[in-house]
Amino acid sequence: MTNKLNIIRAPVALGQGLEGVDEGPGLLIQNGLIGTAESLGWTLGRNAEIDIRNLTWNSPAADVPAHQHGTRIKFPKELGDACQDIARLAEVSSKEGAFTLTLGGDHSIAIGSIGGALLSRPDLGVIWVDAHGDFNTPETSPSGNIHGMPLAFLSGLMTPYQLPSFSWLKNHLRPEQLVLIGIRSIDSEERKLMKEWGANVFSMTEIDRYGIGEVMEQAKKILLQNGPRPLHLSYDIDAVDPHFAPSTGTKVRGGLSYREAHYVAESVAETCQLVSMDLVEINPRLGYVDPALRQDSNITIEVGIELIASALGKRIY
Repeated sequence: MTNKLNIIRAPVALGQGLEGVDEGPGLLIQNGLIGTAESLGWTLGRNAEIDIRNLTWNSPAADVPAHQHGTRIKFPKELGDACQDIARLAEVSSKEGAFTLTLGGDHSIAIGSIGGALLSRPDLGVIWVDAHGDFNTPETSPSGNIHGMPLAFLSGLMTPYQLPSFSWLKNHLRPEQLVLIGIRSIDSEERKLMKEWGANVFSMTEIDRYGIGEVMEQAKKILLQNGPRPLHLSYDIDAVDPHFAPSTGTKVRGGLSYREAHYVAESVAETCQLVSMDLVEINPRLGYVDPALRQDSNITIEVGIELIASALGKRIY
């Protein structure tokens, strides 16, 4: 790894159904992300700040039947094309040896960022930080929204559905390449898929029982059991308790505290194996409605920038 940083802005919102999540990448940049990275010794590379096609929540409907089961996936063509664009940029950045930071948008963009990284680094380890399992397939998904399905794509569970727009996704994760952290909301059939596939899951229960320090040690032990490997941190802001990060579309109470959230990023960075990161699902149009609580519209943006800084090497002491 060099000190070069490439930022891919991926303002994709079609993986879910709420307005505003496509505004997150721009606001992270506007509120000082680049200056923060530079203060930590990072230099923007030639691919830095590349925007992919700006797909928005109200694009024309393009639902298609999934395989032969009569269920539907929302916007597979548009999202397949968008993720392919992200994957191309991620693959190039990976080959350059730069740290690749992909800013979403919703979590569907991780199909592209991780799928692209896997093309050049097939042994990539992934730390998936999220309130949700994101392992749904068309049968198990209550909504048909692809932001609840990225790990089904990346694990190969979506292969039988024959979606041409995702045919570029060549390499898939194996169970020993993936650890999920902070999970606390899983659909019942999705849970069965995760168990059958062999997902390594550290839910909020394990964090409560053992503490975030021990959980991260166990997570790293799984991913690095055979020696060093490049790591990717895919961070959904809804993993953080909504008291600290309210501006997101799928809030679930009982999440990571502010310090637990930072420790996850710090712990992964300390391995010196972290090569790429996603930060997703910040929706600046959403937040607390209780006037007695803080309504600063930038608080979630601030937390997002701070978490990225921890992943890029910022430390208390």
